[in-house]
Amino acid sequence: MTGAPAEQLLARGCDQPPCTVFDVALLDLDGVVYVGPNAVPGVPAALESARAAGMRLGFVTNNAARTPDTVAAHLSELGVLAAPDDVITSSQAAASVVAGLFGAGARVLPVGGPGVAAALRAAGLTVVDGAAQEPVAVVQGYGPEVGWAQLAEAVVAVRNGARHVATNTDATIPSPRGPLPGNGAMVNVVSTVTGTTPLVTGKPDPAMHAECVARTGARRPLVVGDRLDTDIEGARRAGAASLLVFTGVTDAAALLAARADHRPDLLAQDCGGLLVPHPPVQRDGSGRRCGTWRAAPGEGSDVLVLTGAHVPSGGDAPAKDDGFDGLRALCVAHWARHPVHGAPADVVPADEHAAAALHRWGMAPS
Repeated sequence: MTGAPAEQLLARGCDQPPCTVFDVALLDLDGVVYVGPNAVPGVPAALESARAAGMRLGFVTNNAARTPDTVAAHLSELGVLAAPDDVITSSQAAASVVAGLFGAGARVLPVGGPGVAAALRAAGLTVVDGAAQEPVAVVQGYGPEVGWAQLAEAVVAVRNGARHVATNTDATIPSPRGPLPGNGAMVNVVSTVTGTTPLVTGKPDPAMHAECVARTGARRPLVVGDRLDTDIEGARRAGAASLLVFTGVTDAAALLAARADHRPDLLAQDCGGLLVPHPPVQRDGSGRRCGTWRAAPGEGSDVLVLTGAHVPSGGDAPAKDDGFDGLRALCVAHWARHPVHGAPADVVPADEHAAAALHRWGMAPS
């Protein structure tokens, strides 16, 4: 599925459940498997069914706060059986990069949750607790307890010459109360005050997915994520197919407006999308059709008309709609007009079915 022109992404679909086509799912965690402390409803059962079908699971997270042991234990508590070796964190990626740059024993100041310091120690680095100890690097990752004191030490250390390394620059994290400040917001504080640009080691850098592929021996991995700029771009950069889920931060409008390297191969409401076939999107005159849905050009360069009760002429009856066939048609039609650069789409509903779908996807009808 990878390497296709932008307008072909999503168009091919997947005529078999992805859990029978791809051998390993590389799953993001926040917004995919859980939101806050709780599992996304139905996801543990879906992942267990995927495993039963022969798919192996790996967990690749930009959240640097916790250790792989803690993450694996939390997953197991939620009903998703996992071992520490199944988990790759952005702290581990950062620690590997810093160890490669400065060598074993180098002094490093961690900023973030316990997972940051634990990963540094595991990589053979010396953890320090302040700028006065002259660290050669500052590794900054997410931690809910990060406050002014830690940020101030990081600023002083970076001003004194330490390399600023960020585990990720995700601006937000999903929560039951909606998006909350992520590591990127805190990284911006340090980079703004110091005037430096951090070295970012987490997704979309392909190293994390590559490590998970190496551990699992995957031949046909499928990245499952909720973020376009980390999970989906990271999959593209790693040469893997991707499945976007809507249980995290990305919505339909953002997906439509995505640039080429942020466009997924498959999409679904949640990880249940691993268990069902995904329909193709076909040309239909000047528009695109998926099932009984049709997206066609309207008046204006970025206007699309969505018809929800389109009856295809000839061919087999469409498969059961999972609620996203219309969005698939819209994406392929819009991306064909914008093969490289993203652009917002102005969608006009042609009937009540289309209007209801736009409302369901959080898109106000034009």
